[in-house]
Amino acid sequence: MEYVTAVPHPRTDAADADPDGPNRTGRRSLGIALLFGAVGAAVALLASRQEWCSGIAAVAGGELPLTAKGSDVTGVPAALAIVGLAALVAVFAVRRVGRVLVAALLALSGAGAVAAAVLGADDSSALDEKAAQAAGDASTTIDALTHTAWPYVAAGGGALILIAGILAVVYGAAWPSMGGRYERSGAPRPRQPRAVDPDRPEDLWKALDRGEDPTGTA
Repeated sequence: MEYVTAVPHPRTDAADADPDGPNRTGRRSLGIALLFGAVGAAVALLASRQEWCSGIAAVAGGELPLTAKGSDVTGVPAALAIVGLAALVAVFAVRRVGRVLVAALLALSGAGAVAAAVLGADDSSALDEKAAQAAGDASTTIDALTHTAWPYVAAGGGALILIAGILAVVYGAAWPSMGGRYERSGAPRPRQPRAVDPDRPEDLWKALDRGEDPTGTA
């Protein structure tokens, strides 16, 4: 009697590949984008309400200390944070080209917030305007000008929004949409056949009309 030894076939790269790899990457990028976008918008809005700079104005009665919040210096970071937050939500309401455009808007909102916050870090025009109003003289300026770190905190929030936008541009095609009739691949979900009750003649006739075997046999 001859014995035949089965030789195992070598595993291919396709067999070693993880079929859930793209889905896992999409879920991870989605979670990071949502976290960074929400936190970044909250940080930028919070930082815009804090004191960015302070100084002393010389008035007729002596010296007047003045302060300026981020919203007094520039309203751009807070406005772009709101736009970015809206774009982050809108990413899930659109698909294909629309999703890419909204993701780009999200990234641009973050970049604009960073630029506006950095430019406003050394801006003293808001304090000069307050000094001129307090002294009644347009030529009055601020002395002993100091700046806080809050503009850079706002820039950090904008950077988080920018990262969320970049993730949406790169991985947004793999993210789910709001439509409940679609799977993650975008294909319609197959309709499950209704169970047929053999004791109900009307169910048997409906199954026959649908081309189904009401007996359940092949």
